Amino acid sequence: MKKIHIIMLVLIAGAIAFLVTFLKGASTYETVAQAKENPGKFVHVSVKLDKSKPVDYNAQKDPNYLSFQAIDSEDSLQSMKVVYRKGARHDLQLATKLVLKGKFKDGQFECNDIQTKCPSKYKDAGATEHPQNPIVN
Repeated sequence: MKKIHIIMLVLIAGAIAFLVTFLKGASTYETVAQAKENPGKFVHVSVKLDKSKPVDYNAQKDPNYLSFQAIDSEDSLQSMKVVYRKGARHDLQLATKLVLKGKFKDGQFECNDIQTKCPSKYKDAGATEHPQNPIVN
């Protein structure tokens, strides 16, 4: 075999190893029911804040503890208690959707990270009028 063939095989093997590693880390959104069925498994769950239930945060008692009820984005009958131990998130009430990253255990979702999806400031601008680079004077 020529040196170029060996180098190409090594590069192809490296590319395959990289893709396999990358695809293992990529995850899809799970439902609340799926998270409950697989306790201890790290998942991403797409939910909405249950605004009919109180958000529990007391800075005097524990500034790192936040809990709230979340409703599944797809099935409004599925809900769960969420515990987030990294402090207050003041943007929860504004969010139209939340992506929670964590594990379901002991009857609650232990959340490591919260990604908020807020409403667009370009609501109802029309299908052709979405500004790519708005200019502010």
